[in-house]
This record gives sequence, C-alpha cells and structure tokens, in this order.
Amino acid sequence: MNRDIFRSWMLLLGVPGLMMIGCEQQSSVQTVTVYVSEDQVFSEPVLRDFERDTGIRVKAVYDTEEAKSTGAMNRLIAEKANPQADVYWANEPIRAEVLKQQGIASPYQSPNAQNIPPAFRDAQGYWTGFSARARVLLVNRGVKEQPASILAYADPRWKGRSVIANPLFGTTTSEIAALFTLWGDQKAQAFMEALKKNRVAVSTSNGESADFVAAGRYDFSLVDSDDAVNRMRQGKPVDMVYPDQGEGQMGTFIVPNAVVLIKGAPHPNLAKQLIDYLLSRETERKLAFADCAQIPLHPGVEMPPELKPIQSIKTMPVDYAEIARKMLQVQPYLREWAGL
Repeated sequence: MNRDIFRSWMLLLGVPGLMMIGCEQQSSVQTVTVYVSEDQVFSEPVLRDFERDTGIRVKAVYDTEEAKSTGAMNRLIAEKANPQADVYWANEPIRAEVLKQQGIASPYQSPNAQNIPPAFRDAQGYWTGFSARARVLLVNRGVKEQPASILAYADPRWKGRSVIANPLFGTTTSEIAALFTLWGDQKAQAFMEALKKNRVAVSTSNGESADFVAAGRYDFSLVDSDDAVNRMRQGKPVDMVYPDQGEGQMGTFIVPNAVVLIKGAPHPNLAKQLIDYLLSRETERKLAFADCAQIPLHPGVEMPPELKPIQSIKTMPVDYAEIARKMLQVQPYLREWAGL
C-alpha cells in the first residue's frame, strides 16, 4: 500500500514535470510574425515552404479583401510604439515606402538582393522589391490595330472604347501618381481630363476591366500583368501589350512586391532569414509559375512563356518614394475626378 501511495505521488509529481517539459519544448519553437498584403492564395504556399525548409514557424496576418493593401500597413502604423510584426510583405512598394517615411521600417541589406536592379529597391535597404507585376494593356483580338501606349486613352480614335479601373484604388492609383511625378501636375491633369472627354469607362477593379475586354465590351484596358495572363490562360480572345516601349516613349510601369524589416521587430534575426528567403531566386520562380504570374527581378530565373524578362522590358523611370508622397497629394483631385 505504501508502495502504491508512493507511486501515486510520483505520478502526480511527474505530471507537472511532463507538462513543464512540454511547455519548454513548445516555447523553444522559433516563430516569426509577418503581415502580408500579397494575396493569401499566393503568399501562403511560399510561407509554408519557408517553415518546411527552415523549421521556423510563421505567424502570418493577411489583409482582408475589404482592406486590401492598407489594413496591414495601418496596423503597423498603429503598433509603431509596440511592434508586433517582424516583417511586412507588401504587394507593391508604395506602402513599404510609407513605412520608411513613418519611421516604422528598419534597414536591412539582404545578400539575396545584390542582383535585383537598384530601381526596385531602396538604396538604404529600408525595403527591397521582388517578383513584379507590369501595368500592361489588355487588348481584345477583334481590334485590328492594337494600341501601343497608354496615351491611346486620350486618342479620339478610341472614344468610348476603353475602360480603366477606378483610379482611387490599387495599382491604378500608383500608376496615376507615377504619371504626376513623371509629367508634372499640369500635364497629368490634362491627361486625366482627356480621359473624361474621350468617355473612358471606369470599372471597379483591374479584374473587372479585364473581363470587360475579354467579353468584347471594350477594346482595351490598363491592367496588371497577372490579370492579363490569367485571361490568356483561360483562352479568352485577348493579347497583352507592354505599353510605351518605343523610342522616346516612357516605358511600362512596374509594380514589384516589397519586403520590409520592421523597426523594433521582436525577432530580428528570424525576420532576416524570412526576408532572405523571399528575395531568393527560388521564391521568384515559384511566384512566376503560380497563377499570379509575377515577373522575376533576378536575371535568368525560369518563368512561363507568357511573361517577358524584366531585362527586356523598357521600364518607366520612377522614384517610388516620390510616388508615395505624390499619391497623398493627388487624392483630392482623384476624388473630384471620380465624382466623389
């Protein structure tokens, strides 16, 4: 009986001991927290691969569709005094630049960024671009002579035959702000007024614009390259045109993903490992062959035939920091333009 009592006490004492060991093992699992604006369907597989390859657990917080691209950024701004995230994966560099200007980003020069063109990364390392979309013209194949420039929007020949996503949102806002920085306010506003005069239709999104063109309701639209590639893969009667590639033309606007190390990150060393992983050639290859069809920024990365290498695209010469500042400045004008 005494032996049974002794055994019982040992078991009782052993249970907390086992629980303590389990807690220690659980707490020893390394975890990195990333806020993500890139679509979850495309970003989550990459983050799961990082977990598998490194053994580091990823806690990912994704933007909702309702707060696309702004929810994560606003959360980071709200948490500035007490950072909860280690890394921000932005689906474009403008909001990454806003975090730099707000003092929320921390500089990190990843060794995997060396071959990424300087135009697509912050010179001081506050953000680095990878896996880009191009802003292209999606043209219905019923059009005999395809437009080759975004200036076609203002050409009377296309009056009532073009559509553009609402310039108050998404990559359309970024490109309009880029035009303001490239051309100056007067020329950019004249272009926007010419769109109205030419009866350009306004859709709710790039995806809706692409569907309108694919259905033949409009001849062309300015959309992201992934929207164009997806309609081509669906067998729709459309072609993708990289605009403004000729001599003296301004080039195509490029929208890379961007990754940011958060200032005061709880796990800075783990954050750097994740950043290195996202900036790798293999990650760019995966995102090129995914449905998001993103263009690698590293040279020589394998990609599907629908895409052109970044080195063969004449790109618009822009400063993403200037675009970030200009985007705020042009909001009142764009609201007035859109009738809001």
